[in-house]
Amino acid sequence: MPPSAILVSATKGIEIDTTMRMEELAADVFGSGCRYVALSGPTFALEVARDEPCAIVGASRDADAALATQKLLASRRFRVYTNADVTGVEVGGAIKNVMAIATGAVNGLGLGYNSAAAIVTRGLVEIVRLAVRLGGQAETLSGLAGIGDLMLTCFGGLSRNRHVGLELGRGRSLEEITGQMREVAEGIKTSRAAHELASRLGIEMPITTGVYRMLYEAKSPRELEIELMERPLKGE
Repeated sequence: MPPSAILVSATKGIEIDTTMRMEELAADVFGSGCRYVALSGPTFALEVARDEPCAIVGASRDADAALATQKLLASRRFRVYTNADVTGVEVGGAIKNVMAIATGAVNGLGLGYNSAAAIVTRGLVEIVRLAVRLGGQAETLSGLAGIGDLMLTCFGGLSRNRHVGLELGRGRSLEEITGQMREVAEGIKTSRAAHELASRLGIEMPITTGVYRMLYEAKSPRELEIELMERPLKGE
């Protein structure tokens, strides 16, 4: 790849073994001078393919690369915003998938909007904690790549990750659910990577930890609900 090339990543996740973000993986493969842009935001692929209006973020530490990507991809139906906070954008894009599994599990248990709203709101707190600890900006998570993508993935009917949580809440096994899926639910593996990263950094992320235990340690969604609600009380 020539040095002038711009690498645009639409991948959302954290590598399990290294706990690297996608930007860090790109630098590891292509070198620290790689002109990297992270593309993230509330965009279900099916609706983009239908040419329905949407908005997304192209984040890069290279302002020229971000602007070039914006100019190349933007259209009357696909609005692209630039951002310099790659860390915040990538953390938001990764962890929102974990929160969608948790929200789906809440819905699968037959619980209502109060419970789902609590999970999403406190989930955003966890996303901000991790992003800031890794060098990101809290305000980034109030935008498209944060709360925008979080709302879409947690409440949207096209969300693969919400589907996994929903079926877990209904009592199906993870193996049965994923065995019938034709697409990847990124939050399954991201929950493991995020749990390991949070543990290493000493960051409190109880919803993320709960999802990890639900997926990898056979904790039931009902047990997760009780555990989260009975945590020690504290200030917001």
